[in-house]
Amino acid sequence: MRLLTAARDLARRKARERDARFVAEGIRAVEELLASPLELVGVLCAPQLLDSVRGTQLRQAVERRGVPLADVTEREFAGAASTESPQGVLAIGRIPDRQLSALADRERLTLLVLDGVQDPGNVGTMIRTAHALGADATIALPGTVDVWNAKVVRSAMGSLFRHHVQAASSNELAGFAATHAVELWAADAGGVEVGKLRRPARLGLVLGNEGAGVGAAMEPHLAQRVSLAMPGGAESLNVAIAAGILLYELRA
Repeated sequence: MRLLTAARDLARRKARERDARFVAEGIRAVEELLASPLELVGVLCAPQLLDSVRGTQLRQAVERRGVPLADVTEREFAGAASTESPQGVLAIGRIPDRQLSALADRERLTLLVLDGVQDPGNVGTMIRTAHALGADATIALPGTVDVWNAKVVRSAMGSLFRHHVQAASSNELAGFAATHAVELWAADAGGVEVGKLRRPARLGLVLGNEGAGVGAAMEPHLAQRVSLAMPGGAESLNVAIAAGILLYELRA
């Protein structure tokens, strides 16, 4: 039952960081992980997985790949699952070693920077949106929820496995931006309307916590503050929706 014990342990961020492993739960998430370049460490299967043709096909695909597979009871699986209605499949994957240096030589660059964004559903949606709109990477600064949290993994819908996502300190990002001529723009309701600006070739778009905004550590490094026109009169937008609109407006 090593895989079962490991899956339970990986519910904790410290365990994920220590072991460089994460959990992907559910048929869709495991399908996406299986089709991605990331390494699968093992898969847990419960009896309910075989209740559907799709689940049966997924199990067969795992077996053909030769990935270690452990059969567990529904009760055992529920102890490792984080969803209310488990589908009976959970995979352990290895967290890739992604570094800012891998992005240094790109002539045009778009980074989505998350500064203290704490809701896992929002973070997963932002990762998925950045991937869909062609951003080169998503960078999670301190205070942001762990991007390998099970809820983030689910809401990212496979984009986490293919899109460059990594954590970095504010100093690391600022140093990279200064060295490689990346302008950092922050989303701010009081900023210049994004439609009035011409984006630089190398851009980092920073979105902060919905309540507190961009943190003090990033303030000295910002080149511009940008906003969205809201003719309807709403005071603000959900951070994930704002990120999507801004990335669309600023797409390379």
